[in-house]
Order: sequence, then structure tokens, then C-alpha cells
Amino acid sequence: MFLTDEEKSMHAGDEGDAVAAAMDLLIRYGDALGAERLCETRNVAGTMTQPSPAKAKLFAEGGWAKSYAVINLDCDADIEIPRMKVPTCQLQHGFTEEVKGLSEYPLRNIELQGDAESFFSQRGVNVLATCTPYQVGNLPVRGEHCAWMESSAVVYCNSVLGARTNCEGAASTGAASLTGKIPYWGNHVPENRHATRLVRARTRVESMQDWGMFGYFVGDVVQEERPAVVGDLGQPVLDELKHFGAATATSGGVEIYHIPGITPEAPTLEAAFGGGPVPAAIDYGPDERKSVYESLNSQGQSDDVDFILLGCPHASLSQLAEIAQLLDGKRLSSSTELWIMTPRALRSVADRNGYTAVIEAAGGKLLTDSCPAMSRTAPPGTRVFATDSAKQAHYLPAILGIEAWFGTLDECIQAALTGRWRGELAAAA
Repeated sequence: MFLTDEEKSMHAGDEGDAVAAAMDLLIRYGDALGAERLCETRNVAGTMTQPSPAKAKLFAEGGWAKSYAVINLDCDADIEIPRMKVPTCQLQHGFTEEVKGLSEYPLRNIELQGDAESFFSQRGVNVLATCTPYQVGNLPVRGEHCAWMESSAVVYCNSVLGARTNCEGAASTGAASLTGKIPYWGNHVPENRHATRLVRARTRVESMQDWGMFGYFVGDVVQEERPAVVGDLGQPVLDELKHFGAATATSGGVEIYHIPGITPEAPTLEAAFGGGPVPAAIDYGPDERKSVYESLNSQGQSDDVDFILLGCPHASLSQLAEIAQLLDGKRLSSSTELWIMTPRALRSVADRNGYTAVIEAAGGKLLTDSCPAMSRTAPPGTRVFATDSAKQAHYLPAILGIEAWFGTLDECIQAALTGRWRGELAAAA
């Protein structure tokens, strides 16, 4: 792989052992991928503070420097970790003190994570602690090279913002943070961003639930390819694109999609395919819509719901406002728990606007930094949960061994108020 003089200097150790280890990792990574060179990035979204048994062991052996060296740089040597070279943020991680008394999440994890936050904050990491860094100020511009983890954030970054990132891991983002470099391959290369599959909606896609179900269908049929979607689509808002992309990355491995006339790199269908041939469309009609709904609800048996989860990906302010409006003056069933996940930065605005007070007066909890899937925890005794997120309906039953219902926000709130699931698929608008 071609290296510039600056990159050769970093690899030789001129900027310290950690930077040399980071460059060594990037060269090995790039060679394995067949990348011809590296490209510059000034936007890294990774993870280093999330507690785990492996990190706890490494921390006991040599502190957070040892943990970062081994996990984020693939380096066994005892090295000092300097300040990050380029802007870097921590994505979602574990729960904090907020969940004390609400779940059986280990106190030791909370303590470890707090210690890690101090260590990495001193080295320039912005602890945004969310799967949606784009909702709290990390907004790369179109064409900007990024190094992001988290599948739902990656597909949003590429598709909605028009910035460029592959779905990176803890090691590659760790190395990118210290060097400002990432292999130039995959979604960084313009011609690799063109659509390869066409999916046409022949049933109306307009509500949040329908955008989630449509995304789940698209991801399933295209897997890791790059879809362009057309047809009977309403004008999506950002929250709907957030749910759509997260669903495509759940049932498949979609990292970029195009909606002609909506997403920035596809002013037309022809542009979405880069001027190349447009393949025959895969249809999404009423039968496919019904099949997706039944699939997402295939793991629900009991109508007695004891946990409602909202905010996957993390809820926006407009979503919090809608939830507060639905809960205003009401009280949750004594048999249900309601958790709503949002970035901590948005929680502070929700506090100020009174949304938090309304949610808490009803008996709900507005939580930050994590989610039940990430922290592998839920209210004690949870057997059946309901959500408006296709992603959580897909993952949480396998992670926690619980039943799942998928429905609209209104249906989820009704289940929280009554303790009973009464969802059903409404006719498309």
C-alpha cells in the first residue's frame, strides 16, 4: 500500500509508540482489504469506554492504556496513549447510575465506565454516548471521509448526509483517532457508492412504522448490496430515514441507500446508478408488507406486556415531544415498565422543555448513553416487551431471551398504559 512521507514517519515512530502501532494496524488492515492507499479523516466515531470482561481484565493488568493498546490498536506492548489526533467521539456504551434500582446491570460496569470516561476525555474523546452522533452535533459534510462504527449511524452517514464511511470496528477507529487516516476502499471510493439493486414500493410508505418495515424488507432482499428505493413513498422526515436505515442494516448489511430526489447523491434514478444500467425492480407490495409485519411479530406469544422500549435508534427531540404528549396526564399500568432511550445532550433539552417531567409523572423512564441491547439488561422479570423499532424487535429476543411485539408508537404507549398488547397491522395510507 502506498504511504506518504507523513505516514511513513508515523509508522517509524516519530510521533510515538502508540501512533506507530496505530499506523502498523492500518497498514495491515489496508493490505488485507486491498486498499491502494490511506485517506485523511477528521471525524472518528468509535468506542473505548464500553465495559466488558476483557476490558476489565486488561484494565487490572495495566490500566486504560493497556486496554486501548490491545483492543483498539492490536498491540500487546505497554505504551502510553496520547491525545487523539483528530476529533473523536464515543458512541453508545453501557448504562450509568441512571439504571440503579431499575435493572440488575452490574455496579462494577458503571464504575469502570466512569473511570474510562475520565481517562479518554483527558485524551480528547468527546463522550457523546449515543448511536446517533448526528443528532447531537457530529454532522460531517457531504463527501467528507469518516471512520464510524455502529451500523445505523454508518448507513445514515453515507445515505442521508452524503459523507463517506465504511462500517468500522473498535480497532480501525482506534487507529484512525491517533493518525487521522483510514484505508481508502469501499464506501470511500465514489464508484463504489452507486446503487446496485432497485426496490419499488407498490404500497404506500409514509408512517414511521411503514418506513421501518420497508427498511426491514429492503435489507433482507439486498443484504450487503446498495439499494435505490422508489415508488409510492411519502416525503420522509429525518426520524423516518433514521428508522429506515437502521432496519436495512438489521435484516441485511446495507451501508448506503439512495432515494432519488431525497438523498444527496441521487438527484435522479439515473444518478443513483452512476449512469449505468438500472436493474429490474424488486416489488414491495401489500403481501410483502404483511409478511414483514408477521415476521417482526413472530416472537410474541403472550398479550401481557411488562416492558415497553422506545428510542432505538436514540430518540430525537420531536419523538420525545410526541411521547410526552401521548403520556400527558396518564399513568402507566402497574405491571409495565417504559424505558425511552435518547442522547444525554437531548435529555437536557427535554428536561428544560418539560418532556421529561411529563414522562416521569406517568411512570416512564427517560434514559441515556445506552440501550437494553448494548448493556444486555432490561427490568428484572421481563418476559414480554413491545417496541416501535424493527431493529430492537429483531435483536432483543435473541439477546435477552424474551418475547417481542412490534407496532406503532401509539400501540406501544397503549400497551404501557394497559399492560396488554393490542397491536395490529393497519391498512397502508
